[in-house]
Amino acid sequence: MVWFKRLMWALVALLVLLALGLGWYVQRSLPRLDGAMTLAGLKAPVQVRRDAADVTHLSATSLRDAAFALGVVHAQERGWQLEFNRRVMEGTLSEVLGEPTLETDKLIRTLGILRAAQRQWDGLPPDAQALLQAYADGINALHASNQQALPPEFHILRTQPGLWKPQHSLGWAIMMALDLGGNWGTEFARLQAARVLDTQRLWELHTPYPGEAPASATDLSRLYRELGVYLPDAIKTGAGQPIPAGAGGTFDAENRLASAGWAETLSDAAGHTEGKGSNNWVIAGSRTASGKPLLANDPHLGLSAPAIWYFARLQAPGLDVIGATLPGLPFVVLGRTARVAWGFTNTGPDVQDLYLEQINPANPAEYRTPTGWAAFASRAEVIKVKGKPDVAFTVRETRHGPVLSDAQAVHGRTLDLKKYVLSLRWSALDADNQTVLAGLRANHANSVGELLQAWSTYHSPMQNVVMADVDGRIAYKAVGKVPLRHPANDLRGVAPSPGWDAKYDWTGWLPYDQTPQDDGGKGWVSTANQRITAPGYPHFLGQDWAVPYRFDRIETLLAATPKHTLAGQAVIQGDLLSLATQRLLPVLRKTTSTHVLAPAAQAVLKDFDGTMSAASAAPLIFAAWADELARGLIAPKLGGSRFNAQYGKRHFRVAVEGIMERNDTWWCAPRTCAQQSTEALDRALTRLRGQYGPELSEWQWGRAHFAASAHRPFSNVGPLARLFDVNVPTGGDTFTVNVGQYWPNVERSPYANRHAASLRTLFDLSDLEKSQFIYQTGQSGVVFSSRYRDMRDQWAGVQYRALQLNPGTFTHSMQFNP
Repeated sequence: MVWFKRLMWALVALLVLLALGLGWYVQRSLPRLDGAMTLAGLKAPVQVRRDAADVTHLSATSLRDAAFALGVVHAQERGWQLEFNRRVMEGTLSEVLGEPTLETDKLIRTLGILRAAQRQWDGLPPDAQALLQAYADGINALHASNQQALPPEFHILRTQPGLWKPQHSLGWAIMMALDLGGNWGTEFARLQAARVLDTQRLWELHTPYPGEAPASATDLSRLYRELGVYLPDAIKTGAGQPIPAGAGGTFDAENRLASAGWAETLSDAAGHTEGKGSNNWVIAGSRTASGKPLLANDPHLGLSAPAIWYFARLQAPGLDVIGATLPGLPFVVLGRTARVAWGFTNTGPDVQDLYLEQINPANPAEYRTPTGWAAFASRAEVIKVKGKPDVAFTVRETRHGPVLSDAQAVHGRTLDLKKYVLSLRWSALDADNQTVLAGLRANHANSVGELLQAWSTYHSPMQNVVMADVDGRIAYKAVGKVPLRHPANDLRGVAPSPGWDAKYDWTGWLPYDQTPQDDGGKGWVSTANQRITAPGYPHFLGQDWAVPYRFDRIETLLAATPKHTLAGQAVIQGDLLSLATQRLLPVLRKTTSTHVLAPAAQAVLKDFDGTMSAASAAPLIFAAWADELARGLIAPKLGGSRFNAQYGKRHFRVAVEGIMERNDTWWCAPRTCAQQSTEALDRALTRLRGQYGPELSEWQWGRAHFAASAHRPFSNVGPLARLFDVNVPTGGDTFTVNVGQYWPNVERSPYANRHAASLRTLFDLSDLEKSQFIYQTGQSGVVFSSRYRDMRDQWAGVQYRALQLNPGTFTHSMQFNP
């Protein structure tokens, strides 16, 4: 007994020591918010204060020290986020995550993100290079100082922070362009579909912009069939049968190995922009109660924990700007100065073209060009893989760009790679990409005119910028580079082009003074990723715009109020009425069903007007039915493997609307369209009963449609996900102003809100100190911090925090010293 008691006391002592050690570690991992820090490389003291809204204010005596200090703060608050992003753009995720991320690393190496960043670095002026270097020095100085313990992700994965280089900032700007500025996946999807659909049916599935004919009149099915591009024994699966919900596919992120998370899905999702959108609008003083402009912005991006943004104020001689920064970049991306404010949405022009490169049958090292056969340029790449041997592979390039078929396995399931491969021409990889320089210069602007001048060097991804200044001027401008195509280019970039025909090559760039613009003559300008060119615009920018449901709703709400207030813009940002739901809802209402839950479901739907409220069951019933209807109509015609490869990346909603409104017997066969709707409702109700029980009073859209801010890479890793992910019930859908895009092909949590307002900002130019912001997690990226998720509920409730240059009081104050 004596020895037993001693053992127990020893165990207790050990547990106490472990608890004390854990507490000590947790405390050391948190960013220091008060006191002083000494940092090698800083030239002069920098004041670092946080206000009641938790915005970080940096005051420096030089631009160089301001960039350095922002690097330190980003490393303090978002150290793992920076490390993960560095590995993404380097293509070195597999070194710490293993085989699940190998395909992502191959794709990034093939694209040559950091090789492009180096070329762009070489073209920057010295002052821009100095600021990027200072920012990198700040990140590295924090890690070298050993004044803060590493976040737990480093310890769990047993890795250390790598060296941040200034080229990484340029690389991260390219990665943002990859996320927002691509349509190569859409081109490939049309190539896939053209194998089993004639061209008319293809355009009924991959619909052109509403009210327009397809951008190309070429018979795509015939073109590719006559060229013989397809693998002769390509797999045909699922013919004649709907694909059950949750059956999986190449984009089923939830079924992947947990360690891969977001990173692995990148290799499948790259080159797709459908559903990726944003809202912004600016209202002239003639339409506001104050007589001065109002501006609103909510960019829609994939939700993550921590969030993609970090709010800060940068103050130095000639610089005083506040707003959303991106960890990895040394400037405010979206925000305001003392006299001007701005906001972005994605324009979405066609800046990526896929080219069919014909391989020389006599020499596979060559491909066909307009002047004959030419050798592929090639380089060797080696990827380190945790727990496995290194993987060596060869990257090939053509005169157009990298050969994607060497990195995307889906090409080998579609194309005869002995005869053809696909290469990519993408504007963001060009050496003249000076997007970062434009961002740095915009932070010094104090008028709309100065903003327009600053963004003249902006390159990729093209953005719809609304802006307003305190003098009352408002403007809209599409900023960025868009290629010009030859008049004889009959494909116009909608699908892969024959790479040996020079008529498909780009011929130049649209001049900055000819990109779309609007001075707000009608009293406001709004954008929501819709077509932004007016009738008669002389240049072709593309056709894969977002369907204009959000834009139409915003326009209606803006037109309905003679004199707008700041509070009214918050109401618009929170609007949950889905015009897309309203369009398809009559079909559901007249659907008959003998399902045991059908009477209760129809009772719920009786007064449903398309408002996608989190507390209601009706949006859930509608969403499940629309999902099952898309599966029943499209999967049997497209084929199981092709449907799985495309669904989720695209919603096919417009195609389903057209099929049901036309009562299209070809798509609905072998059933009638009414039977398809009935069977879809039956499957939906059975599925929902299995997930949420038989009582419809217990069904709520917000329960299924929770905003899922996923940690990278610990999302869905058992208890780690519960600790690191940030979830909250939300309303909305892909088509509401308060957007909530979901991926119905995901087996678990198919309606989770994965792509939404990554931030919301409101600016009142009558008093810019009334500016407001919010986003969905919190400023700190350290999971132990009380500031890790403290904005979540405010964001879900469409509430805001103050965004002030002069907040009056500060809750924390410290100083960085040389």
